[in-house]
Amino acid sequence: MSTATIEVEVPSTHSAEKVFKAFCDFETIAPKVDPAVFKSIKTIEGNGDVGTIRDFTFGDGVPFSSGKYKVDVYDPSNFTYGYTFFEGDYLQDIAESITHHVKIVPAADGGSVYKQTITYNCKGNAKPSEEALNFEKSGFEKTFRAMEAYAAAHPELY
Repeated sequence: MSTATIEVEVPSTHSAEKVFKAFCDFETIAPKVDPAVFKSIKTIEGNGDVGTIRDFTFGDGVPFSSGKYKVDVYDPSNFTYGYTFFEGDYLQDIAESITHHVKIVPAADGGSVYKQTITYNCKGNAKPSEEALNFEKSGFEKTFRAMEAYAAAHPELY
C-alpha cells in the first residue's frame, strides 16, 4: 500500500480554544460557509467524540459527492481531532481510506496555528495527482478561513 500526504498550516489570530471549538462544530458551519464543497454533514452515530460516524454530501464544487468518516481522536484538552474517511466516492477509487489529523497549536501572541495532516492510504501503488492534492489543500485552507470568519462573527457561540 502506498500513501500520499498533504500538510495544511494556517495561522489564526484567534485562540486555540476558540478555533478548536469552531472546528468541532464543522458539521454545522462548513455547509453554511462553503456550500459549493459541503452540501450537508450529518451525524449518523455517536455524540461527536471517538467512534462518531458522520455522513458527508459534497457540493457541486468538488469532483465527488459522498463520504463517511469515523472519529478516531477527540482530545479537547490538547486541541486534537482525528478522523478517517472509510466509504464514499471521496476515496476516488484510489484510497482504501483517508485519515485527517487536526491539531490547533497555541501561539505566543495569543493566537494559534491550525495544522492538518491528510494521509491517503492508497490501493496498491495508486496515488492522487499533485493537482488533486493541491486542490484539496487549498480547499481546506479556504474552508478554515471561512469558518474562522464565521466564528468571529458569532462570538456568542465561539
